[in-house]
Amino acid sequence: MARSWQELFATGEAPEEASAPEDEERRGFFRRLRENMSKTREALGAELQATMFQSLDDEAFERLEETLIYADVGAPTTAKIVERLEGEAAGGELTGGEDLTRRLRELLADTARLDGDTIPLSGSPTVILMTGVNGSGKTTTIGKMAWHLQKELGRSVLLAAGDTFRAAAAEQLTTWAERAGCEIVRGDAGSDPGAVVYDALGAATSRGHDVVIVDTAGRLHTQQHLMDELRKIRKVIAGRIEGAPHETLLTIDATTGQNGLRQALLFREAVDIDGIALTKLDGTAKGGIALAIAQELGVPVKLIGVGEALEDLRPFDPDDFAAAILTP
Repeated sequence: MARSWQELFATGEAPEEASAPEDEERRGFFRRLRENMSKTREALGAELQATMFQSLDDEAFERLEETLIYADVGAPTTAKIVERLEGEAAGGELTGGEDLTRRLRELLADTARLDGDTIPLSGSPTVILMTGVNGSGKTTTIGKMAWHLQKELGRSVLLAAGDTFRAAAAEQLTTWAERAGCEIVRGDAGSDPGAVVYDALGAATSRGHDVVIVDTAGRLHTQQHLMDELRKIRKVIAGRIEGAPHETLLTIDATTGQNGLRQALLFREAVDIDGIALTKLDGTAKGGIALAIAQELGVPVKLIGVGEALEDLRPFDPDDFAAAILTP
């Protein structure tokens, strides 16, 4: 059953038991996840259906390996999964058919499951720093996350418009702040983003906000001056609030596939990344990139975007994800 926002954000409070309406909401999200990830499911499903009812021979496993790589699960991760399946088949633990699909689903979920997959809400305020390249869905992710934090967890959120590099960035974030019903601190275009963030943290502290989400300029790893600016923003945050930023999320566009993984590897060299927000999964057949990121980057995927609606940004659940891309 889909993971809830209360389970993603570590509040230090004892979790409440899910009510019947919440259970139905979780089931509804799984249906939506499955529908919106149809491209990845179809890419995997046709090959699996062809393989499932045949003998589990070398040719079948080679075809499965090619299919997983096509879905951008990544060569190293794919090799580990297929090797495990081959070993279990040779030992008589797998009989083919639905048994293979069931075991593949378990292995895919285990591959995506990493420690540290929650987002702490322990600071006063908690500071979440958002990074990523232009076009990755970073600002939209910020707005949707702010909405869920306020509406579902009752947390007061302030947005810091730290992207002063792109002219429309502050306007876009302001629109999301209005939609989410939260405050925003912004500066003039071209102003020092560190100063904007400093002022935002001061405002959040004085006004008693629970969470500050900091937007930053979309950047490529090749833009050294912007990477240096990102490091500076982190220093400003750390100097203003002890222990902050409490979470640094990197937004990756799933449609970029392995290029997104390379971006993540290079971003990690510049700043500490705590988690990934993987967006636009509904627009690609390469949803396996979530598994490659988890295994090859060693950083958990914490949020996924599978559409435009507010409810299409959700906490990442490895079991649901694996089931959604393998369920016919």
